[in-house]
Amino acid sequence: MDSLLDFEECIKDSPEFRLTLDQFEADVSSLETHLDKVMKLCGKMVEAGQAYNSANKLFLSSLTELLLYQKKETVVMTCLNQFQQGLQEMLSFHTMLLDQTQRAIVQQLSGLCSQFLPQLADTRKEFVRIGEDLETAAAKNAQVSRHKAADAERASHLLLATRKCYQHFALDYCLQLNTFKTQQKMDVLNSVFSFVHAQFTFFHQGFDLLRDLEPSMKTLGAQLSQLSADCATKRKELENRHLLVQQRDASGEPMVNSCPSNGAVIQGYLFKRSRRKSKTWKRCWFTIRDHQLIYKKSHKEDAAVLFEDLRLCAVKPADHMDRRFCFELLSVQKCCVLQANSEQLKQAWLSALQGSIDLAYRERSDAQLTQPKDPPPVLSAGDASPGPSSQRPAVLGVALGGPGNQRCCDCGQEEPRWASVNLGVTVCIECSGIHRSLGVHLSKIRSLTLDSWEAEQLKLLCVLGNDVVNGIYEARCSEKGRVKPTSDSPRSEKEMWIREKYVEKRFVQSSSPGGARPDKGVGLRLYLASVAGDIVAMMTALAEGAEVNSSVAEEEGRTALIGAAVGGSLLACEFLLQNGANVNHRDLRGRGALHAAATAGHTGQVCLLLKRGANQYAVDETGKDPLAIAVETANADIVTLLRMARMNEEMRDSEGVFSGTGDDETFQDIFRDFSNMASNDPEKLRRQFVRGGEEEEDEGDKNSQPYAD
Repeated sequence: MDSLLDFEECIKDSPEFRLTLDQFEADVSSLETHLDKVMKLCGKMVEAGQAYNSANKLFLSSLTELLLYQKKETVVMTCLNQFQQGLQEMLSFHTMLLDQTQRAIVQQLSGLCSQFLPQLADTRKEFVRIGEDLETAAAKNAQVSRHKAADAERASHLLLATRKCYQHFALDYCLQLNTFKTQQKMDVLNSVFSFVHAQFTFFHQGFDLLRDLEPSMKTLGAQLSQLSADCATKRKELENRHLLVQQRDASGEPMVNSCPSNGAVIQGYLFKRSRRKSKTWKRCWFTIRDHQLIYKKSHKEDAAVLFEDLRLCAVKPADHMDRRFCFELLSVQKCCVLQANSEQLKQAWLSALQGSIDLAYRERSDAQLTQPKDPPPVLSAGDASPGPSSQRPAVLGVALGGPGNQRCCDCGQEEPRWASVNLGVTVCIECSGIHRSLGVHLSKIRSLTLDSWEAEQLKLLCVLGNDVVNGIYEARCSEKGRVKPTSDSPRSEKEMWIREKYVEKRFVQSSSPGGARPDKGVGLRLYLASVAGDIVAMMTALAEGAEVNSSVAEEEGRTALIGAAVGGSLLACEFLLQNGANVNHRDLRGRGALHAAATAGHTGQVCLLLKRGANQYAVDETGKDPLAIAVETANADIVTLLRMARMNEEMRDSEGVFSGTGDDETFQDIFRDFSNMASNDPEKLRRQFVRGGEEEEDEGDKNSQPYAD
């Protein structure tokens, strides 16, 4: 420990004490300088961070505008939107970091300085003043003559009183110095610790957020690889086309387009003489379409019809004109002189105009000789599939459809974009950061817009939801006199509320008399609720303190997960696994959840347990593993699943470190089909079995109840 001022030496007022006191005062002055420097630099850092956030917001806005140019590419647009949302959430995390840094450094250190330093300065002034008075009193006492008894007595009394007063101030001054030196160490360390903890939380949240974006990054990476190959191919094609055009004979003006793709007969540039000013010519773009001659003066103007019906026109060369390559088009109402850029272009236009006139006459004659027929109906691409197309609703829409899920479960913020998978609630971005800091054993946070969700996880959000969970975790809120924070409340208040609610479980209503929570009773209730598939009762039991992996002695040491596998509720199994259930726990007879699911014939549970890492080689007390049980009960689906899983695992082990593809694709396809069928259409998994010459329904599937979407 650091040395402090000795009060006994303070009374003696020795030179050693004076030297130590000077050193203490120098340390205080130096520390004050350093504290002031740290607070000023922290303020500048926070200001710079705020300026960075402002610039970053503008950058993200411009990035959002840039994304609009990619809206034709659905996959690319989806990935870029997820990246943009992730960057915005990262910016929110950085704003929180700056706020926590301000509170950790500036507020704590300024509190230390304002609490001690002004009082120390005042006490020191009094200490120095009374010290000078003591020196004066000692000198006067020494100067009194021995023959003046009255003066000597007065001088002695004055010296004694001054010395006592000096000792009083000296002791107070030493006490304040010692207290400040002791307190400053704790406050400085606490301030630095708070700052480092804020940095840790910020980077931890950023890591989780970017890890959630990894699937989108892989998808976009594949798209970029494909786009790179397509771009190289397109660039090569353009270079070849450019080379072909460059090698053409283009000694004069380019030829007109005689085979346009817009239904026109011919189109190109011609000079048109003004009818009012015969010496004025203007270059326009002409097109022959639908037996009409159309022209545009510029690309900014709409097309105008020069001759509405070419059947009423005649075309001939205008060799009498002074200008070269001219021809004229005449009708009853008007005459128009046009000029091409070459003789070849002139002849092309004359042929096209005369051909259009002849074609118009022929089509009219044919229309008079024959009756018009109705054209066949044109089918669009969508008409090819007669059945109605159904789209799977978005994750966000399904999640917000749960009871009370339109607002944050903990602060009431509208339109939350995050959710806790194991708690079954939706939360806003700020509360999601607090949930992350609790640890995944208490709350598993996922994004409703960035992450992929399985069907059972979404069903938990719909079956539980904010209203149901708050009814459990906030049952005694009013009784405790606690006021729930709002969306405008400070983060510290929200964090305290969330910890009291989920970690301390302060507002949970105990069902036991007297507020006691016997583990045995709560554990049994959790087991019975798991067998029945009652998710709300299971959540209530966990909130009251039930251990998810506790064994129930009355049920041969089974856990709640084994009970859920026996009962046949796929949602109950998912809920327990999300809340930390041990998938490989076995009861007193050596049977685990996978044994129970195979025995009862619950194919969906077998899928889920295998996906969560259940050991398919574990044997019970009779030496039977889940595959042997499935073979014995003649359940073809479960036998197929277990054999495919075993084959896949053996192939993966045989490949060892040289395996680069992971699980076998065939197994993954079968596994995915069974999982989707178990979640969305459990009726297809029901089988009829022949036992003892009779056909009867499998009891395991008969007890399995599909849950509502």
